[in-house]
Amino acid sequence: MTGARVPLVLPAAAEDFLSGDALCALATCRPDGSPHVAPVRFTWDRDTGLVRIMTVASRRKARHIAADPAARAAACQMIGYRWVTLEGPATVSDDPARVAEGVRQYTRRYQSPPPGPPGLVVIEIAVDRLLGQY
Repeated sequence: MTGARVPLVLPAAAEDFLSGDALCALATCRPDGSPHVAPVRFTWDRDTGLVRIMTVASRRKARHIAADPAARAAACQMIGYRWVTLEGPATVSDDPARVAEGVRQYTRRYQSPPPGPPGLVVIEIAVDRLLGQY
């Protein structure tokens, strides 16, 4: 993500909905263009306009994004018939500062650090589109 970007401002009701612990799904695109959807936990950072997802580089979701410089992704949180989808350009980073921020945000939201083997990376989605019924 390069250049100055103004974070998308979400309505208060969407912000409130995203503060809950709920089922989430991440959609990425396979090389053939077909969708790949995986269950995840994510964090929303309103100050930067980023969704962050902690994973390891070998997972398909990370590989799909890393392989496509123009990758877009969508993270969707749902509870019953209420839902919020956050979409935008996506990147994968192993930069220690970015991973540490992802771990910090994850730990704050879920009250424990992300599970997984060593070698965490962070998927960042620079949200430019909001959809939902919240």
